[in-house]
Amino acid sequence: MEYFLTEQQQLIKSIARRIAEERIVPVRAELDEKEEFPWAIVKDMADADMFRIFIPEQYEGLGEGSFAMCVAIEEISRACCGVALTFAADGLGAYPILLYGSDEQKQRYLPEIASGAKLTAFGLTESGAGSDAGALKTTAVRDGDDYVINGTKQFITNGGEAELYSVIALTDPSRGTRGASALLVEKGTPGFTFGKKEKKMGIRSSATSELVFRNCRVPRENLLGREGAGFIVTMKTLDSSRPGVGALAVGLAQGALEAAVAYARQREQFGHPVSAIQAVQHMLANIDGAGSCAGFGLRSSQDDRQRSQELQ
Repeated sequence: MEYFLTEQQQLIKSIARRIAEERIVPVRAELDEKEEFPWAIVKDMADADMFRIFIPEQYEGLGEGSFAMCVAIEEISRACCGVALTFAADGLGAYPILLYGSDEQKQRYLPEIASGAKLTAFGLTESGAGSDAGALKTTAVRDGDDYVINGTKQFITNGGEAELYSVIALTDPSRGTRGASALLVEKGTPGFTFGKKEKKMGIRSSATSELVFRNCRVPRENLLGREGAGFIVTMKTLDSSRPGVGALAVGLAQGALEAAVAYARQREQFGHPVSAIQAVQHMLANIDGAGSCAGFGLRSSQDDRQRSQELQ
């Protein structure tokens, strides 16, 4: 249903769907097979102003916020979860700047993020720290007007491809989570390299890589918010970006349903499409719309029969 979408949100949805169908669907299998990062599609999305959606207008964005971003993510993930994750992770990397960046930091970075010139990533997870964000080992030691970062981040979406990283590190390890801080690190900074790129079972057009810091020196002005606020930055960033994960899942499920219906209509057994088989119709009807409720019998058999007829 789209009756609650504004005119601008409907336009965003339409543009995202067009990119998905015209640019992503024809190449998604090849991108996944080759584990190829979708730079050409990223450029298409940038040209269509997709990266401006959640950036405020004063920083050359559209100012449409998280909900409109979710609308776009859902449409893209209908076609390819890998491309959608690449797009969504850019928002994840940008939210620390949106939420806690100084005016100078926002003026410096957000217009480039909005234009698609700079792709971002969020550097939180480590081999022993992810869901347990308090178990971080990466450190950022103050040295004059700089911070010197040492440690390794793991499973970072857009790792190795993004140009800008929001990194969470311990500036005071003795204080635990209260000693974590958020720092911006640009690709190409001396001492900042990339380690293993993960070989995954799926979503392979999305890059998932290690970030390696060996005496990586970044200026003090790259600190986001105040020193010791890294855990707060992390939690607020995740709060703002997690709806996108739900949108991605909804789009993926919708794409899977559409593929299942299309296959059921063209696959023939005993002289007719398998979509004419009642058991198959019921499976498709239960998948559609009702979600998990259908599995618990909360949808009537009459509803199933009606939807089955629609799916034939």
